Amino acid sequence: MSWLIKQIFETITQIAGFIANLDILYIEWFLNIIYPFLFFILALFILPLFIVAMTFGASLYIFLNKHKQILLNAYNSHDIWQASFKSISVFWETTSAIWHGHEIIGLENIPDTGPGLLVYYHAAMPIDYYYVHSKIILYKNRRMKVVADRFLFKVPGLASLLEAFEVTPGSLETCVNLLKKGSILSISPGGVREALFSDHNYEIIWGSRCGFAKVAQEAKAPIIPMFTENSREALRSLPFFRKFFRYIYEKTRLPLVPIYGVFPVKLRTYIGEPIPYDESRTPEELKQLTKERIEELINKHQRLPGSIFQGLLDRVRSKNYKKD
Repeated sequence: MSWLIKQIFETITQIAGFIANLDILYIEWFLNIIYPFLFFILALFILPLFIVAMTFGASLYIFLNKHKQILLNAYNSHDIWQASFKSISVFWETTSAIWHGHEIIGLENIPDTGPGLLVYYHAAMPIDYYYVHSKIILYKNRRMKVVADRFLFKVPGLASLLEAFEVTPGSLETCVNLLKKGSILSISPGGVREALFSDHNYEIIWGSRCGFAKVAQEAKAPIIPMFTENSREALRSLPFFRKFFRYIYEKTRLPLVPIYGVFPVKLRTYIGEPIPYDESRTPEELKQLTKERIEELINKHQRLPGSIFQGLLDRVRSKNYKKD
């Protein structure tokens, strides 16, 4: 053992002596020799990254300038609400483009004027809806009214946002009046229950709810179905203890299920053709037809079961649409 310690000590001493005796001029000469190689290697890898960064920077600059005039017009109109909406919408569209490569297919199915009831599948957190809402404000110049769960109105700090976006807990009479005035109204019949307890199989959880259908029939407004591909892969609700959390929710209406993710998966929103008003339909029949239309969008465009990994790959590969 003492022999090993002695050898180690001698080796360290030799290395220290070698370093101490190195000629400073020799070190300088050696560095002068390898500098060109180091520069070449750095240039080989860093310059392409710099060019890529410049390309994305240029794209972002053009993207923001595309909305510059919209924002200037909004602020120059001295309509603080309108200016605020447009600013928030540009933020969300920028986020959607960078983080999720968001696309919207069927935007033409949102009417330029007149009423419409947009009915959509509710993901764990409806960021896809935020993206769609923003695009409708920017490209259709229309503001949608939002029907939301009463729970939101009890959350501290959201009052100004709910007021600005005219979010309503959605009584039958209120919704009918909004549609009769020619507004676009959006609702997810599944609400918080669907958000928390649906999963990567994209099950629609509406239960017996058909209030939205009664609203559409009474207002004589078309229903517009909507679904976003990979929306449940972007954020997911915790799959464990679901029965326990479901019991708590049904008893207290507290959404205690943890949500995780914000994965940068590809998001594509599909807005289906409007279901026109037909006085011969009952609300139950209209509800079932709407549900079938959304299920058709899911079965046509969504990989089942959903996959976070495949959703990430969708960012870099072309879409292979399923056949009808």
